[in-house]
Amino acid sequence: MTSDLQTASADTRFAHTRGWALIIDDHPLFCDALELTLSALDDFTEVVTADCMEQGLRVLEDRGSPGPALIILDLNLPDVSGLDGLIRIKRAAEKPPVVIVSSMTDNAIISGAIAAGASGFVPKHSGRAVFKEALAAIAQGGVYKPAGFVESAQGDDLEQVLTRLSSLTNQQGRILELICEGKLNKQIAFDLSIAEGTVKVHVTAIMRKLGVQRRTQAVLVAQEARFFNRLPNGET
Repeated sequence: MTSDLQTASADTRFAHTRGWALIIDDHPLFCDALELTLSALDDFTEVVTADCMEQGLRVLEDRGSPGPALIILDLNLPDVSGLDGLIRIKRAAEKPPVVIVSSMTDNAIISGAIAAGASGFVPKHSGRAVFKEALAAIAQGGVYKPAGFVESAQGDDLEQVLTRLSSLTNQQGRILELICEGKLNKQIAFDLSIAEGTVKVHVTAIMRKLGVQRRTQAVLVAQEARFFNRLPNGET
């Protein structure tokens, strides 16, 4: 297998044994199968499941610290589109590795996910041995890329966009979402219970990180992540 996993020991256990894991996937049967797989491969104290992004974010907020040792994320959830869900979950939980599990496995999707902060990408049709290899690679600080993935010679514009979006803090990401809804600084300040001057500081930082000069340009950048890899109905 041509991947970052070849040097990983088959007996390596996940680095965060005795921690808990979070699976976010809206297919109950696949969720159950993933839960059994994780329980069999690693010493997680608990595997928690969520069927949408909002529920996953609530789990993270309700449980607080310590956060999960691992997050498994489906790309196609009912309340997010494209790679927006991955970017949001990375902002909410910065430390734990996030592994994307999807049936869509072309190079552009995998490259985009890695650029947006995923620690690995596992095709949904993979067997337990592949998940074991992925966890072993991540435990050693690597990034798992599936067999058949071909590295591009250089990152394209979309990958750069995703990397920039991933650099936003959780508060900056929330402010960008409100900007995308067409809200003014005063309205954003009211919604987030912060000073309008603080919003202006964040907006300036957001535009700097995204490499844009106007709010409308920032909205377009955010939309690129949301509409990238808009999956057809029935694909996950």
